Parts: sequence; structure tokens; C-alpha cells
Amino acid sequence: MARHLITSALPYINGIKHLGNMVGSMLPADVYSRYLRQRGHEVLYICATDEHGTPAELAAKEQGLPVADFCAQAHDAQKAVYDGFDLAFDYFGRSSSEQNVEITQHFARKLHENGFIEERAIRQVYSPTDGRFLPDRYVEGTCPHCGYDKARGDQCENCTRVLDPTDLINPRSAISGSTDLEVRETKHLFLLQSKLQREVMEWVARHDGVWPHLASSIAHKWLTEGLHDRAITRDLDWGVPVPADTWPELAAEGKVFYVWFDAPIEYLGATKEWSDIDPSTRDWKSWWYEVDTDVRYTQFMAKDNVPFHTVMFPATELGIREPWKKVDFVKAFNWLTYYGGKFSTSQKRGVFTDQALEILPADYWRYFLIANAPESDDSSFTWEHFTATVNKDLADTLGNFVNRVLSFSKKRFGEEVPAGGEPGEAEAKLGEEISRLLAEYEEHMEALQFRKAAAALRALWSAGNSYLEEKAPWLEIKTDKDGAALTLRTAMNLIHLYAVVSEPFIPSTSAAMRQAFALKDDTATWVSPDEAKSLTAVPVGTPFTVPPVLFAKLTDEDLEAYKERFGGEAA
Repeated sequence: MARHLITSALPYINGIKHLGNMVGSMLPADVYSRYLRQRGHEVLYICATDEHGTPAELAAKEQGLPVADFCAQAHDAQKAVYDGFDLAFDYFGRSSSEQNVEITQHFARKLHENGFIEERAIRQVYSPTDGRFLPDRYVEGTCPHCGYDKARGDQCENCTRVLDPTDLINPRSAISGSTDLEVRETKHLFLLQSKLQREVMEWVARHDGVWPHLASSIAHKWLTEGLHDRAITRDLDWGVPVPADTWPELAAEGKVFYVWFDAPIEYLGATKEWSDIDPSTRDWKSWWYEVDTDVRYTQFMAKDNVPFHTVMFPATELGIREPWKKVDFVKAFNWLTYYGGKFSTSQKRGVFTDQALEILPADYWRYFLIANAPESDDSSFTWEHFTATVNKDLADTLGNFVNRVLSFSKKRFGEEVPAGGEPGEAEAKLGEEISRLLAEYEEHMEALQFRKAAAALRALWSAGNSYLEEKAPWLEIKTDKDGAALTLRTAMNLIHLYAVVSEPFIPSTSAAMRQAFALKDDTATWVSPDEAKSLTAVPVGTPFTVPPVLFAKLTDEDLEAYKERFGGEAA
């Protein structure tokens, strides 16, 4: 059985992430990791904060903090939110770690030895006031295309046009605000991707028909346009230093590697961080080095990250000529929008993950986001849709089923699973239906089709309600007490089944359902479709308690309050 290595795109250090970021990488990776663990697979789920680059320095400056202190605090703040969402990382690292510095510098040296890194002179904006060259994002000004006066030197956020710093009207330093800028010659390292084009194309082609269409189409588009040599160093104070033993002149000038060079390497770096905690029992290279057939590697990301993971980082891995593990499956997502418009961290538009947890527990968000994951196309978050989904699927279909079964049984039969009655045609029919739906759920989870998996899970919950309505134990008990006991006992077994198989989606709620039954030996991590047919995991006489309401119904007043706080439409 192959071991499963799972990574999600590294969240950038600059600010708490919004719901679109959560559903585009970390949450589906967590759902898949949980599912695989329940099925008995060995899984390592790795993520980290992406801490280098211009925005980190600018954010630190804005807060009046040294950049290292800012990143340390921001890392802890993000990790607290992800803990709140019940993301079960095996390790959540930092791209500024010593381990990532070590591996990034090793990769750079090997690329240089193999002829894939070249030192080139380029012309770049220099600020005499600041006494330094300015990376693209350190230059601000007015966009020549739309007139936006806060455009950056790499891109205008307003019209999204790609820019060069010299394109800007009235350019100024983002550090000091100085308009006294010059263009001077400086040297940088370039990754010669053009020399690796054929190898990358052949590698990508081997995954045609395996990767989702979104990932494959983006990779092929970039390859068709041709790979260009790319500068992989910057003039920044914060980043992985260029190693002095290989490039002494550039190291003396304080050059650091470009964030998009070292960030993907942090997947390895974070694994080494995890391993270094207990090297006697953890071997990071056993997940990454010479493990092509032993480890299945799955990456999760939004579509804007696809080129870096399917073209640029593979070019790096191919160029070092060492047997490091490359991705087997790229699960790419489209955008989650806010009322059809973009979530925006900088413009505070949409719902952010810390705010979401202030309003409602994590399972409300986990279920809604995965059930509406932007897989085949963009999907839109609206408060109306969110409220309707919570009320229909979570409060009515699942929560109400659990509450009325346990409450009614406690009222009429006491606090133990009731005895009486023998399973008949209705129970056999239910068992077959549950078995079929569970197999469908497994099939979609194995294929990483999350919306379809959520629909199958919802259908499992609905099957319990249909059985309960058909048997109507509140009427049955008037004429056939044993029959009512059988119905409630069967429904309780459904609750236990739901607790087990719903755990990837709603882990806290699943734990509450499972803990409702005082089973002497409840070690099941999964229930197979064949096992599910019998519905006998919770035997007669098992003590139970009625848990608090699992999901509160959201009211019209709640809906209006949410829209007032966050806005009911995109800006």
C-alpha cells in the first residue's frame, strides 16, 4: 500500500486568509488526508507559511516591526485560525526555517553545477534615498492603463495588467515614498528554464488524462507559450541568502532568492522541520528521496498557483538531476467568489477565516465550502446560499435526525439502546441503500471529487430521514412497541455510521455523535459498504446521551446581520 504525501499551497504570511483561500487548498487537503487515514493509509500532510518576498517586508514596516518578528507573530496567528478550522496538519512549518535555507541553497548549487543557473546583468530601479535597488513591488505609481494611483511595479491590482516598474507614471519608492529614482545596472541569477523546456513538456505529458483538466490545461498553456529564463534572486533584506561559496559577489551584495524559487522547496523544508523534532523515529528523506513508486504525492492549490507547481518547480527538480519526489496528482481549484466578485485581502472584501470562526463553529464552514468547492468552474459565496445550505443539510437533514431519534428514544425507552423487534424488509432495503451510497461516497473521495462526495454524504443522511418517515416510530409505538424499538435502534446505528464516515467533512460534529454512545470498544475508523448493510455496530443495551443541538438553524435576522457586517454584494 503506497504511502500518501499531501501538501497544500503555502498561505502567504501577509494577513489572515479569506474563505476562498481556505477552500482552494488547505481544507480539501485536510478532508482528503482525514479520509485516507480513516481508510488505514499512512499519510503525511505538510504545509507552512510562505514568509519571504516584498509584501512581508512592507507589512512589517507598516507595523513597525522587524520582519522576522512580524513573520513569527503572523505565523502563530494563522496557525491559530487553522487549528480553529480543525486542519489536521502533520506539520505546519515556516519557509524562513533553517531547513528550507539549507535545502534551497543545495538545489541552487546543483542547478548551477548542471548548467541551469546563469548570472546576468539587468537594469533595475534604484533609490538613492533608500540606498538600494527596488524589487518590482517596492515601486508604486499610477497605472498607465487605468489611472489607478497605487499600482505596483509588477501588476496593477485594479485592472490586473502586468507591469514593469518603468511603465508606472510618477513612480515612487514604497519604502520611503521618494520619487528620486534611477535605473541602474545590477546582476542577478537566472534559472535557464528554456534549456529544460523539452524535459518539462515530456514530464507534463505523462500526466495527461491523470491530472484534472484545469491543472493540465494551464500547464500546457504555459509550455505552449514557451518557458523563459527567469530571474530567481532579488535585492531584499529578508529571504534565503545566495550562498557565498558559489556566488561570493552576489552574496556580498546581499542578494536573496526570489520567493517563488524557495517557497515550493519549503514542502521539503517543512518535512525536514517535522523530522528534526524526532529524528530517531522520523526520516524526511523517506518521503522525498528515491521514493517514486513508494509514495503517492498529491498537491492542492488554486488555479493561480498551478504554473509554479506544474512547470516551474518541476523544472527546478528536473534540473538538479537528483531523484527527489515529483507530484503525482495536482488537485487544482477555480475561484470562490464573493457575490460574483473577487475576495480581496488588501481591500478587505469578503469573509476572512478568523471572522468566520467568530460567527459560527468550523463545521458549518467546512461542510458548506467543500459541498460548494469550485472544482469545475468558479462558485459564488452568498449569505443566502450559505444560510439555506446550513439549514437544509446540516440543521434539518443531519442535526434534526440525530436529535429526534435520541430524544424520542430516551423519552420512551430510557437511556439505553432499546431491545425488541427483528429486522425486516424495511431494514434490509435501508441496508442496501446505505451500502450503495457509501460505496458512491468512497468512489468520489478516492477520485478527489469533493462536491460529488458531499452530495453522496448528504444522500446518506437523507436515507435515514426517509427510513424514519416511513417507519414513523412516534405512531408505531402506539401499536407495536417492539417495532418502534427496532426502528430507533436502527436509526441509532445510522447515527454511529454517520459519525464515522462524516468525520473528514465535520470532525467536531462527528466526535459529538460518536461520543453519544458509551460503547465499550469503539475503535472502528471506517465502515465498509458491506459492513454498513447490517447496521448493528451499536448493540442493545448501550448507554447513550442526547448531545446538545448539533447545528443551530440560521434565521432571517442572522442573514440580515451577516449581510450588514460583510456586505450583501461584491464591491
